[in-house]
Amino acid sequence: MADFEVSRHTTIAAAPARIHPLLNDFRQWRRWSPWEEADPNLARTYTGPESGVGASYAWRGNRKAGIGAMEVKADSEQGVGIELRFEKPFKAVNYVTFTLVPTAGGTEVTWRMNGTRGGLFGLIGKIVPVDKLILKDFDRGLAQLKAIAESADT
Repeated sequence: MADFEVSRHTTIAAAPARIHPLLNDFRQWRRWSPWEEADPNLARTYTGPESGVGASYAWRGNRKAGIGAMEVKADSEQGVGIELRFEKPFKAVNYVTFTLVPTAGGTEVTWRMNGTRGGLFGLIGKIVPVDKLILKDFDRGLAQLKAIAESADT
């Protein structure tokens, strides 16, 4: 098993207070997450508070979307920390953080995921450059998050 970390960042022309609710409320993820497009019939379950620590989101979808759950474990003006659990297509527990740093041009948003590769994920990672696939998804998600946060109807 090997530890891994992937991250991407972008600058969004909006204050952290405008971006933060798009991250700590899983219902908002439908607007920007690159994985929401994986299955048009994705079954979603939200539990706990609507946003912030304890907010949870579980999904069940086709082979591409898989089965998993997320829970907000840390939440502050500076960012959001999420535990991400996959059940299918492979079992894994990863930690995701979004960091919000005010800048002259708005907010620098960094999306980071780390965890341990094991089982099927570890084998796939030896054949397919999984990190590169994840980074493409991060890039797409950050671009969508940027478009929404910079729009007039956030």
